[in-house]
Amino acid sequence: MPRRRKLTSADLDDPALTDEALLDRRFCDLDLHLEATILQPRIERLYRELAARDLSFRPHFWLSSEWFSPDGYPGIAIPFYLAHRRLARLEKRMMLEAEGWGERQCMRILRHETGHTLENAYRLHYRKKWQELFGSGAAPYPKYYAPKPYSRSFVVHFDMWYAQSHPSEDFAETFAVWLKPNSHWRVEYKDWPALKKLEYVDEVMREIAGQKPAVTSRKHIDPLKNLTQTLRDHYEQKRAFYAVTRIHFYDADLLRLFSNEARHRKRKPAGRFLREIKPDLRRLVARWTGEYQYTIDKVLDDIIRRCRELKLRLRTSSELTTLESIVMITVQTMNYLHSGHHRLAL
Repeated sequence: MPRRRKLTSADLDDPALTDEALLDRRFCDLDLHLEATILQPRIERLYRELAARDLSFRPHFWLSSEWFSPDGYPGIAIPFYLAHRRLARLEKRMMLEAEGWGERQCMRILRHETGHTLENAYRLHYRKKWQELFGSGAAPYPKYYAPKPYSRSFVVHFDMWYAQSHPSEDFAETFAVWLKPNSHWRVEYKDWPALKKLEYVDEVMREIAGQKPAVTSRKHIDPLKNLTQTLRDHYEQKRAFYAVTRIHFYDADLLRLFSNEARHRKRKPAGRFLREIKPDLRRLVARWTGEYQYTIDKVLDDIIRRCRELKLRLRTSSELTTLESIVMITVQTMNYLHSGHHRLAL
């Protein structure tokens, strides 16, 4: 296959195209389109949700390397891997999950990103009341943020208490909760300070329902055809971004859960045990913490390596150890999040 020839959907279906060969291709080599993919009915569903709220505004979409809504533009970039099952499998192989592949998760992301496009289209962040409720939209995005899980000043839409990361994310999350069909937000957020934000969104959306947006650009920012990076370089950078970047000390927790005493020498090695339950453990902890599975996978690799260094073995039954391991990994992940080292994802 010539190096520069575009890869069509048929090419991606060809089993002769290996993952290694695919990783060496550039984004601009992918001949992908939104039409006739799982994305088309989901975008149409989003448009129906907007119409049900009497909003005439419709964001535009294009394929790029990741999910994002660029500052100042009323459109949404969708990651390339959602345009083809083969690419979604590659994403899952490299990152252990394909964010947005499932319809429920995809619609949550689309509602959130639509909140950003409305903010841009109608320049809502310039409004005084918007700033009073959410803060300054011009504030720089932090590299990390320390969420407060029990705060009721923010809605909970995405995991990781994402609304707390930045004023614009707070607005987008609030809009997503408001837009979701049958969300019953007035009941769910009764007595929460966040209710004022939801009521404001409701008020503003009614106001702009029939208005033409101030920004109507249909420009595509960083579309696939303009990206010359290879998929291999993309994943190397992405994996580095979501990897754990600080040293953890697990010994105290590990010595409570496992043992290196001679009386337990005939029990299964702790490292081997954790390796066996790693996929389920990673998935469960990701579900409850909202952290990327790739990050949790790196934490588990560190813990397994330390178990081997300490020559640890199980001290009790596999069933009880599994439950206690879930708790331990969840606590370690939450400590990481709350220490102010949680990365912005979207």
